[in-house]
Amino acid sequence: MLKVDKIDVFYGNIQALKGVSLEVNEGEIVTLIGANGAGKSTLLKTLSGLLKPKNGTIQYLGDSIGGKAAQGIVKAGISHVPEGRRVFANMTVEENLELGAFLRKDSKEIHKDIEKVYETFPRLKERRKQLSGTLSGGEQQMLAMGRAIMARPKLLLLDEPSMGLAPLMVKTIFQIIEEINSEGTTVLLVEQNAHMALSIANRAYVIETGRVTVSGTAAELQASEEIKKAYLGGH
Repeated sequence: MLKVDKIDVFYGNIQALKGVSLEVNEGEIVTLIGANGAGKSTLLKTLSGLLKPKNGTIQYLGDSIGGKAAQGIVKAGISHVPEGRRVFANMTVEENLELGAFLRKDSKEIHKDIEKVYETFPRLKERRKQLSGTLSGGEQQMLAMGRAIMARPKLLLLDEPSMGLAPLMVKTIFQIIEEINSEGTTVLLVEQNAHMALSIANRAYVIETGRVTVSGTAAELQASEEIKKAYLGGH
């Protein structure tokens, strides 16, 4: 579904990604793990059109999307839930969800999808008229994910969905990621909580200082002594 081949991405003169290649197959959950500043968020931003690769290619469903405008990428079926959630604080929960569907014209279906988001996230239904800025961190994360789903993506890019959340809420968010995936959305997940990420992923890539250093099935990475030491707290 997605094929990234040897991309280089720069911030000014600083090279953030160095020859990164990876693949995501339809229906998978693929996770990217690595330390802070390794280039994981940069990769997602490049995939969603917020950054342009200097070299290399990005193919999505057979089309080249490297350097394409973000709006066109959303239209093609890729939605990005950025790190730090970025909900529109002074709009209600429901208005945020409606914004997620801004490229769509099928108002009946949009209404159905809002109801579906409320089924997936009952907490949002209770707060539908509340201003998003007044929600807890976990509720804002649910809203950010719900808003992304409103675009009916084929591929969902999730950047640090568990960041700053209480352990119980982390569990809930990961269950919902699995649910979204089982309903047919492919997921590329960036996550500091490598333990949780590997527990739901099919495959994983480790990114260190802008390079992919290890890749394999989630089970292989969970079993690797090196990965355990570096990312799984040694156990």
